[in-house]
Amino acid sequence: MKTIVLFTGFFFSLVGLSAQKAVDYMEQGIKKEKAKDYKGAINDYSNAISKNPKDTKAYTKRGAAKGNLKDYKGAIEDFTMAISINPTDAEAYYNKGIAKGNLNDFQGAIEDYTKAVSINPDYAKAYYNRGIAKTNLRDFRGAIEDYSKAIAIDPTDEEAFNSRGVAKRNINDYKGAIADYTESLSINPNNDKVYYNRGIVRGNIQDYVGAIADYSRAISLDPSNDKAYYNRALAKDEQRDFTGAIADYTKYLSMNSSNANVYFNRGVSRRNINDHKGAIADFTKVISLDPKHAEAYYGRGLSKGAIKDIPGEISDYTMAININPMYVKAYSARGVARRGQNENAGAIEDFTQVIALNPSDAEAFSNRGIARSNLQDYAAAIDDYTQSILLNSSNPKVYYNRASAEWIIQDYAGALADYTQVISINPSNAKAYYWRGHTKIVLKDLAGACMDFTEAVNLGFVEANEPLKQYCNK
Repeated sequence: MKTIVLFTGFFFSLVGLSAQKAVDYMEQGIKKEKAKDYKGAINDYSNAISKNPKDTKAYTKRGAAKGNLKDYKGAIEDFTMAISINPTDAEAYYNKGIAKGNLNDFQGAIEDYTKAVSINPDYAKAYYNRGIAKTNLRDFRGAIEDYSKAIAIDPTDEEAFNSRGVAKRNINDYKGAIADYTESLSINPNNDKVYYNRGIVRGNIQDYVGAIADYSRAISLDPSNDKAYYNRALAKDEQRDFTGAIADYTKYLSMNSSNANVYFNRGVSRRNINDHKGAIADFTKVISLDPKHAEAYYGRGLSKGAIKDIPGEISDYTMAININPMYVKAYSARGVARRGQNENAGAIEDFTQVIALNPSDAEAFSNRGIARSNLQDYAAAIDDYTQSILLNSSNPKVYYNRASAEWIIQDYAGALADYTQVISINPSNAKAYYWRGHTKIVLKDLAGACMDFTEAVNLGFVEANEPLKQYCNK
């Protein structure tokens, strides 16, 4: 959630003071406060109080000066004294609420703002700040009510619309949030923070084009807004504009060079454009900043695999697993890499671990089946392919692999059924026609075999010409 910063300035109107000397001290204090000499101002306001202990304005001015020095407890004492002298001083309650808010006593602040609006029902800023306090307590619906009251009193309050938009976003009222941000911008079209906030909500509703436009506007108004570059990069990633995303991540990193997550995201974007060396450099930087970042090891492993550094790939997956023993994708990727290195026993261990962590992972059963086939354990492989099909019956590759295993163990009827299933799912699979043709030869269906070899040739599988000549062109 975007942090809402409480008002810390205090503004008061002055009335005439009965004692001339007190007036002099008050005037001196005001001049010093304007010059930001808050300590000097406090000294003058204290002198004024010593001359006129019943002057509420002297207490409130001193409280304001203390607040500007972040002496919020001292400020509260002065506002409390002003209230004891004049219990109907709405401004004193309001400013005491601000001081309490700055001490994170949001419930206490709400009580003071509530007292202020009970004295002055048209006190728009008191409603607004009470909304801020409620937002900080995550009472977003209560905050929306208060912001709405502030807006009803002052329809030109751009910050009230913005803050109400933030509260609406937090209750997933994205349409309402966008409407509020838009209204705020109609009042002040140069508020970069509101464009930024609207960009976030547009991203929430997957309007990435709109989000990018808002982040771009925020950046044009404040080129130092690093978060706008970062969020624009995320939106560009969603639009598959990886090159644009990389540029924005790079800009962010020029402002904040130690953010591991941004290096990670840039690494992913670089991998997506096949810049694997750049991706490896980014993932390596992530690891240097956060040695326990399992995803960075995993991502680096993928890129190492893409450039054929298989030992490095396997090593990175192993590091990811050591950090997070529940990392299913790392086990799966390591299993595939091991199988590619003919380390089928190790691959089977990895795929078995994937299945233990996620028994409904159809791909893990299929992958384990391939490794078992490589070890000529065809019966176990067929069991794995069968389980994979039970979990996902629409993957033609698994039927094809099971058919291949069945063919080897001479279960030709089973192979015929599986090749037929492959073709029903993917009628352009020439190899399935080719091998179904061979299966039909074994099953003495010559006419059917010739039709399959012919179809394989028609689909561009030239190897089918040989059995077509051997069995069919006589």
